[in-house]
Amino acid sequence: MTKLCDLNLGAKEKLPPTFTEKSGIGSHYVDAFVKPMNTKLPDGTRVGCKRKGLKITLTVGTKKGEGLLRRLEVSKDPVVMLHAALAEAAKIAGVELKITETEMLLAA
Repeated sequence: MTKLCDLNLGAKEKLPPTFTEKSGIGSHYVDAFVKPMNTKLPDGTRVGCKRKGLKITLTVGTKKGEGLLRRLEVSKDPVVMLHAALAEAAKIAGVELKITETEMLLAA
């Protein structure tokens, strides 16, 4: 597995109830969490991740996958929702994504 990026530890400050937002999915937290994922791997492969509404899109080179932030099916916790959506997007893209406490790893 290759190190994709370090986690944005400041993103936790944007979680409810300390940060007020009306989306119900923690959209500010999700945006802050996925921002460092937009990078290049050491081999030159471009990696991108973005949120549009409830949809998370993960792109690794030419591979693309989408996952949904499912509040009712998965959890009301934005952290759990995001991890499930990223796992779903990675599976569809055909890559493996592992999130540790300090960094994100990727196997393409």
